[in-house]
Amino acid sequence: MLKQSLSQKLQQKLSPQQIQLMKLLQVPTLELEQRIKQEMEENPALEEGEDHDEEELPTEEQAISENEREDETEKSNDDFDLSDYFQDDDTPDYKLSANNKSADDEERDMPLAGGTTFQDSLRAQLALRDVDERTEQLGEHLIGNLDEDGYLRRDLESIVNDLAFTANLMTDKEELERVLAEVQSLDPAGIGARDLRECLLLQLERMPHAVDTLTARAIVDKHFEAFTKKHYERIMERLEIDEEALKEAVEAIVRLNPKPGNTARETDKPVQEIVPDFIINTIDGQLELSLNSRNAPELRVSKQYRDMIKEYQRNKKDKDAKDALVFIKQKLDSAKWFIDAIKQRQNTLLITMEAIMEHQREFFLTGDETKLKPMILKDIAEKVHMDISTISRVANSKYVQTNYGTFLLKFFFSESLSTDTGEEVSTREVKKILKDAIEAEEKREPLTDDELTALLKSKGYNIARRTVAKYREQLHIPVARLRKEL
Repeated sequence: MLKQSLSQKLQQKLSPQQIQLMKLLQVPTLELEQRIKQEMEENPALEEGEDHDEEELPTEEQAISENEREDETEKSNDDFDLSDYFQDDDTPDYKLSANNKSADDEERDMPLAGGTTFQDSLRAQLALRDVDERTEQLGEHLIGNLDEDGYLRRDLESIVNDLAFTANLMTDKEELERVLAEVQSLDPAGIGARDLRECLLLQLERMPHAVDTLTARAIVDKHFEAFTKKHYERIMERLEIDEEALKEAVEAIVRLNPKPGNTARETDKPVQEIVPDFIINTIDGQLELSLNSRNAPELRVSKQYRDMIKEYQRNKKDKDAKDALVFIKQKLDSAKWFIDAIKQRQNTLLITMEAIMEHQREFFLTGDETKLKPMILKDIAEKVHMDISTISRVANSKYVQTNYGTFLLKFFFSESLSTDTGEEVSTREVKKILKDAIEAEEKREPLTDDELTALLKSKGYNIARRTVAKYREQLHIPVARLRKEL
């Protein structure tokens, strides 16, 4: 049953300007430059450079009164032809365009990688080998099954079935073993291995047969599990070697490449450029904050477009002029909104970074990581009287350049931890002490998590063993057994 009724409700909606500001807040300097460039390409009313003309855009009432004061004969002599800027046909604009995206959608284009892959290199090497056509065909199929690390993760029996069903090639496991040996003889060494142990053995076989190499081959071939668990005493006992010989063999093993397929790709890997969004300098014991000038471009509204809107307002009775007036006003409004959003972005960034700088003043003056204070997004949001989501957007992917290095803003945010005296300290401080203790430990007898817990408690940090293990994992430090060295 249909029914009409009156009701009141309260809704919060974001304006296009607010959405635009939120998107601009979270982008770093490099992306901002691209965003400004894109906006200038799409909006001809937006120009780069200082705006020396402070003239305001005329309102519609001002334009009408000005239009009434002008002589009618002057209008007739106007030789501005609008027909050049409009289509000759009557096809509506909506039939000539399609928009299947929301205005709030973010563009995330996936760049396409270029160059040759290591599989292409292997195929080229195989083609130069003195092998028959069948071996080359089977070898190319095996190369196509290698993963990005250069390993053959699939078992040969499954590949036999694939060849029968997809390529109508009948083969068996023994023949594929022979072809795989041919593939494994290609460069780089270790390619085509089925596991890490085989990969290391393939590389050791190509090395000169020195004493340390022979010992290393024996360790990887016969005692690989004990080696991965660093049971060095057991290996020395079974191979009847001393500690010095074991040390030389281990050094030979750790120099090997566990991912031969990544060799070419790692060398061609592009270096990411970090552009700091903020710069903090220490001058005579005082901190000076500045925004990267690339974050504060000089933008202005096009004077030509402001003049055009006056001209079109004099001819409002003309339908084409009226349509042109609407278009120009949209572009001018869009340009003004964008300029205002850029200015608001600059202001928000500076206010937020000033609050962070004041909160972490001791660190910025000394560069000592143990001087960092506990700080969460809520602390800064309360200081600058902004929403937590705004602070999160500011801290996202932004960098600050200091006298002690360039840091990601998120580096300064950390939880708090209570000491025995009740003082609140940053978990970053605890992690720094934990890292220093592990770096200074005796590598023959690494500190266990229990010993690290006792060490921290002796320094006054009330912390549980499981918390120590969590911080150690966050620092990407392995357990004591795996940190053991000869």
